[in-house]
Amino acid sequence: MGVLNEFKAFAVKGNVVDMAVGIIIGAAFGKIVTSFVGDLVMPPIGMLIGGVDFSDLAITLKAAEGATPPVVLAYGKFIQTIIDFIIVALAIFVGVKAINRLKREEAVAPSLPPVPTKEEELLGEIRDLLKAQNNRP
Repeated sequence: MGVLNEFKAFAVKGNVVDMAVGIIIGAAFGKIVTSFVGDLVMPPIGMLIGGVDFSDLAITLKAAEGATPPVVLAYGKFIQTIIDFIIVALAIFVGVKAINRLKREEAVAPSLPPVPTKEEELLGEIRDLLKAQNNRP
């Protein structure tokens, strides 16, 4: 039963749950970026360079023979994957930079001194009265 309790304590720690949420959101974000690059970014780029569709760029090393599929180097898909990565890295960079800026602003913002409680105010008044009594000639 000790191993089960130890695993339970590990699995419900905040860091593990945060990591799981990050992985799930990252996977969904990856699909969004793939669609963004494939459907919105690459068509204009392909049009600018003469109507080339990157996903179709490939070098055939060995032609198809009968039921054997051809052997190809699909470098166009690789180029598209690199562009996906650059966009994801840029998005993460911008997000982390914004979070760091917010953290810096929090640290720089001066905090107001705590408002004294009524007891502290009363004790301060008593202190001041005692000082005034001791300083009389």
